[in-house]
Amino acid sequence: MDIHNFIELALLTLTPALELRASIPYGILLAKLAWPEVLAVVVAVNAILGIALFLALGWLVRISTRVRFIKDIYMKIVARTQRKASPLVERYGTIGIALFIGIPLPGSGVWTGALAAYLLGMKFRKFLIADIIGVLIAAAAVTALSLGLLNGF
Repeated sequence: MDIHNFIELALLTLTPALELRASIPYGILLAKLAWPEVLAVVVAVNAILGIALFLALGWLVRISTRVRFIKDIYMKIVARTQRKASPLVERYGTIGIALFIGIPLPGSGVWTGALAAYLLGMKFRKFLIADIIGVLIAAAAVTALSLGLLNGF
């Protein structure tokens, strides 16, 4: 894998709503890269993204919500995230956030998982565990699907 491929995979993985749900199929099916290399890059980038987001959220929220327009958008995202994630976290705790991150559906992933954990007051160590488990769940599911498509099931 050359640096160009690495950058493409990393940028797709960092993109909200796409994350590894887009970068794994792109790397395997379109760029025709070896799946172990694709998996290594996107899992690392996605897990690090979750950690960075969780650590930066307090500061980002304080700064960005000073602007009314951004605050309105943020409040809508907060309401949706709490509605989706709260039942999972209340019932399953850390594993609930891991499932929220890991289930490859629209509106889930590390962006919303980090926000949900932050909003629900999860401690960093628990989020770290949830982040890694969730990213691995999502990566396994999307890789299996991508390889199945590549090989015609």
